[in-house]
Amino acid sequence: MMVEVYSSPLTVAPTRPTGDGPSLGTYGRVTAWLSKRVEFALAQMDLTLPQYRVLGILAEGSAAASGLAGRLAVRPSSVTAIIDGLAARGLVDRKHEEGDRRRIALRLTDAGARIVAEADLSVDNYLASIAACLPDEDERMVLHSLQLWGQALGNFHRSNSQ
Repeated sequence: MMVEVYSSPLTVAPTRPTGDGPSLGTYGRVTAWLSKRVEFALAQMDLTLPQYRVLGILAEGSAAASGLAGRLAVRPSSVTAIIDGLAARGLVDRKHEEGDRRRIALRLTDAGARIVAEADLSVDNYLASIAACLPDEDERMVLHSLQLWGQALGNFHRSNSQ
């Protein structure tokens, strides 16, 4: 399927009608563009998207290093490299678990909690500024849809981890 991209970098229009639903690939392409915008906002905080994802998980509570790879859908070696970088910046602490010294628990430091809160605010504000380019009702709808995607992804993760 061919897609024409118009002057606005966030406008995608199908080259042929597809009926009631969106054109094939529209969701994926828009999501990829949105992801790039999130990366841009995070760069202002000197964070990468993978680092932000790890910090976000740890903001929910401490986690075992071994479980992060599955939750992030990456290789364990990738998680190790991300954690090494975050620990070197003083954003994450490692601690051997008491019952099993082979397992390492990870938690945010105070600096890590501050930077993830600042990054959340930065990303939220940046995405809201993009949404503000829409009429008011559409702006509210698109921001609400991000909340719904968060719920859907949480439900998806829980149903696939059981």
